[in-house]
Amino acid sequence: MNRIEQVNMKPHYSCPLCGSVSTEFYWQDKRRHYWHCQHCHLVFVLPEFFLSPALEKAEYDKHDNTQLDGGYRRFLNRTLAPLVDYYQSKSRPLAELSGLDFGCGEGAFLSQMALEQGLTVANYDLFYHHNPGLLHRQYDFIVMTEVLEHIASPADLFVQLQQSLKPQGVIAIMTKRVLDKSAFATWHYKNDPTHICFYSEATFQWLAQQFGLAMQLVDKDVVFLIANS
Repeated sequence: MNRIEQVNMKPHYSCPLCGSVSTEFYWQDKRRHYWHCQHCHLVFVLPEFFLSPALEKAEYDKHDNTQLDGGYRRFLNRTLAPLVDYYQSKSRPLAELSGLDFGCGEGAFLSQMALEQGLTVANYDLFYHHNPGLLHRQYDFIVMTEVLEHIASPADLFVQLQQSLKPQGVIAIMTKRVLDKSAFATWHYKNDPTHICFYSEATFQWLAQQFGLAMQLVDKDVVFLIANS
């Protein structure tokens, strides 16, 4: 019996997003096994493959995001610019809006860029800007750039995000999306040991329906989830 057959004989695991046990073995590499939820279509790894908080932070400390260079500015602007365009299309004065950068990282640069546009953005990060009080306020928009794939309990997170969102607010998410199993096999994104949950367009459609949000695909890596009221 090969390793894949052995894995397929294991019990089905609960999805960390929707809680369904309708999950199937999806893929494996030299380090981890990946599972796929048949209900919300999340691809995820099991807790046995999670890094400890210390090791997780050590991985983030390797990122050279201590300076807002042109490349990193362009990267962040892939989410920020469409967000500004969205509010301008609604004739919403930017100076009247409040936002939260959830998982802002050490440099917290998106808030600096937002300020250049007249937007006020608070910074929260579990490791670098840990101010839990910010999570008990409400915001016109919440931004997560390359954050969602690191979250072990996304169901709890989305409940929190919805509670922190004002009526007609926007959750702006940047994360690379799962396409299919063939693409997943050679996908560099899964090789980061801190990446533990992977979202597809179908997953975002499920999230929108579950939480009563409208989904807007901004580009291949960016999606807006918009509160209807």
